[in-house]
Amino acid sequence: MWPYIRGDALGVATSTNMSEDQSGNGSGKKTWVEKIGAAFSNQLRDREHLLEILNEACELGLVDADALAMMEGALEVSETQVRDAMIPRSQMVVVNNDSNLEEFIPQIVESGHSRFPVIGEDKDEVVGILMAKDLLPHLASGGEKFDLSSAIRPAVVIPESKRLNVLLRDFRLNRNHMAIVVDEYGGVSGLITIEDVLEEIVGEIDDEYDEEEEALVMKTGERRYQVQALTPISDLNDQFGCDLSDDDYGTVGGLLLAEFGRVPEHDDIVTLADKFEFRVIKADSRRIITLEMNVLDS
Repeated sequence: MWPYIRGDALGVATSTNMSEDQSGNGSGKKTWVEKIGAAFSNQLRDREHLLEILNEACELGLVDADALAMMEGALEVSETQVRDAMIPRSQMVVVNNDSNLEEFIPQIVESGHSRFPVIGEDKDEVVGILMAKDLLPHLASGGEKFDLSSAIRPAVVIPESKRLNVLLRDFRLNRNHMAIVVDEYGGVSGLITIEDVLEEIVGEIDDEYDEEEEALVMKTGERRYQVQALTPISDLNDQFGCDLSDDDYGTVGGLLLAEFGRVPEHDDIVTLADKFEFRVIKADSRRIITLEMNVLDS
């Protein structure tokens, strides 16, 4: 069960020999001990009051910054909806239900994920979830032809509006780690995992498979570069001897959002100044993250 605080289950004791200046100063202003005592004796006014007390505890060194951030995150998940934390549809790594093992194994290995939606004709038709670990017995035995349909597990489907604290409880009770997110019309808008929910509380979780932070501009081939959307336009101008305007936008991502006129999806392409061709290789529902840039012939 999700941890919670009850005023009748937690008392705050103060020393009987506390000095006058610790217990009160006659000015009517409560000490921190009195504030925290009030918080846990059913006198807490609202959530903002609780956050104020927690921040003061951090300033006094009673709670470190990391613990404060996690407590704030735990409070925020009760007001955060799935749509705010999900992996958008355009970034879903999926397996087609009519593909064979040899076709989708490279995709599974490259992604490093452990669970994959299995789709029919398009991403709106999710027929189930494939777990990478279910492939191991077949790969180890090198036996008969792999039957994808027999390995598919049922998919959990949830609305975009579901609260993250409720979803986390459901994940724990039902021992699920992934859910497919649908919009009000029943179309698939993305997916969310238990790791996505936990990251809303504790911050980004990196493991040994997550890539290290990449350089803003990295050469990947002849006249081809990988560019992070946060690259300052001035840096790009300096490196490539161009004169892209940074009067209205400071980063490459901001400039390209204006060029697209919308948040682009994976593989969308735009050309700037007849010199650069940008292809979106990573984006979410709100921003561009990473681009492939080809320098065109003059």
